[in-house]
Order: sequence, then C-alpha cells, then structure tokens
Amino acid sequence: MEVRTAALDPAIDALLDSIPCTARHPRTVEDLPGGLTNRNLKITNPDGCCVVRIPAEAAGGLLGIDRAHEHANSVAAATAGVGAPVLHHRPGVGLTVGYLPGRPLTDDDLHDPAVLTRVAAACRQLHAGPRFVNDFDMFVVQARYRHIVAEHGFRLPRRYDEFAPQVTLIREALGAGTTVPCNNDLLAANLLDDGRRVRIIDYEYSGNNDPCFELGNIWSEAALPLPLLDVLVTAYYGRRRPGQVARARLFALMAKYGWTLWASIQDGCSPLDFDFWSWGMEKYDRAVREFDAPDLEHLLRAARRPDIERQLDAEAP
Repeated sequence: MEVRTAALDPAIDALLDSIPCTARHPRTVEDLPGGLTNRNLKITNPDGCCVVRIPAEAAGGLLGIDRAHEHANSVAAATAGVGAPVLHHRPGVGLTVGYLPGRPLTDDDLHDPAVLTRVAAACRQLHAGPRFVNDFDMFVVQARYRHIVAEHGFRLPRRYDEFAPQVTLIREALGAGTTVPCNNDLLAANLLDDGRRVRIIDYEYSGNNDPCFELGNIWSEAALPLPLLDVLVTAYYGRRRPGQVARARLFALMAKYGWTLWASIQDGCSPLDFDFWSWGMEKYDRAVREFDAPDLEHLLRAARRPDIERQLDAEAP
C-alpha cells in the first residue's frame, strides 16, 4: 500500500508512474519545503531516493528561467562533483535528480567560519567544472526586470531609479572579468552540508559569471556581517584578497538591487501565498543604505585592485 505525505493529484501520480526511477511501488512522496518557482517532491521507493522538480511557471517566463539551461547546467554541476546527478529530464514537465545526503544550511549556519570554508570549497569545485551553456550578468538581468516591471505596471520601490548613475559606476569599476560556471542563487537552503563537504543544488539562475558575484551573493543573501565576507573570500582564494572583497561587495549590492525587481514581478503575478513584496523590500532597504553610504567611492576604487593583485601573484616566487 502506498504511503503519501504529499497531496497528489492524478496528473502528478501519472507523471511519477511515467518516470523510470519513480515508477516502482511501494513509494512515499514527500513535499520538500522552499521552492518558490518549483514544487519539489522527494520520492522514496525500492530503487532509492530522488527529487522531482516540477516547475511552477506562473512567472517563470518573466523571470527568465530557461529550463533547458537549467537541465544542461545541472548535468555539468553533477559532472563537477558538486551537484546532484540528473536522473531524468522531460522538457516542459520537470527535472529529476538524485537525492543528496546532508541538510540544507541556514543563515545562522553561515556565521560559522568552518561552514563558510566548506562553502568556499564547494564554490571552487563548481567554478572549476565544465562551462555552463549560458552566461549570467546581473546588470543585464536587472535592466530586463526593470523593463518588465514597467511594461506590466508592477510595483516599484520609492527612489529605485535614482540609483541608476551609481549602477553605471559600479559596472565600470567591475569591468569584464573572467567568468566561471556559477549557481548565482546561493541562498543558504541551496547548500547541503553533510558535515564534511557542501553540495550545491538548484540551477534555475545558473550561468557563467564572475566568481565574486557568487561570493557576494552568498554573503548578501544570508545578511552576514562584513568580516565574514573576508572569511569567505579568503577561504576561496587561499589568502586575503581585499580587492576581491570589494568586488564581492559591489556585486552583492547589485544582487540586492536586481533581486528586488524579481520580488516585484513575483508580487505582481505569482499565485503562491508568499509575501514577495516584503521579501524584496528587506533586500532593497539594505541596498539603499549601501548606495547612500559614504564608502561607496572607496569600494569603486578598491574594486579595480584585483588587476594589481593578479600581477603580484604572477611575480611571486
């Protein structure tokens, strides 16, 4: 007799019956928490455990989620040894991946330097893996989201467009750096820790990007204190890199500024019972404080220092 811990409609039952690794009975089906753009079902049957990710596409198109890219990049992350193995993919229906051991991290966990060191190692492993099939540039994403917000009449925070000149200066300071395969959405919950190593899941927004965006976004999403960004960057590069810390801070500011519009779009069209506006405004309020802070000019100057740091590395014995 089948045990269910998730409410399934006949269409999902039929879907699970059609996927080779979920078809066998008896099976248990459990809804996993989180997932604002997917429904994630953990399936356990005699073949083992896996997770079926079923898109909730109400806003997926507006948010720029490309499911073909997600699939290809998930395969690449698995090849790198840091992502879950991809067991099945059906275009337009969903993605099935192996269930990884470990527990999702929390923002509180990321206050522990030992945990941050494992996170940095996971990022290095992903970034050294196969290139992804697409690029991700938050400056491009933010501009596209801004157009969508205007086109659909979604809510826009007060003063939002006042910061466009600072965004231009940030983009110029960061320049065109080397890109690596990045997840680009590393909320703590997308990091699975088994106590020895961290794995990275969920590649909806993945694409080749500057590694400092990844590091800055981790720091920003968890709202960590500034000294822990230095811990994360140092663990990633193997020594202190003040210029890279500055770059990560600027990318983190752009992440908050851009993800604010993600929240506005979701607020305007998502059917989920979730307060996207408050979620986005928490990020935006922090972004405003950073745009208005007197040390922004210092960060812009410091962000250009990695070129000097790379030259010193090359000259080191």
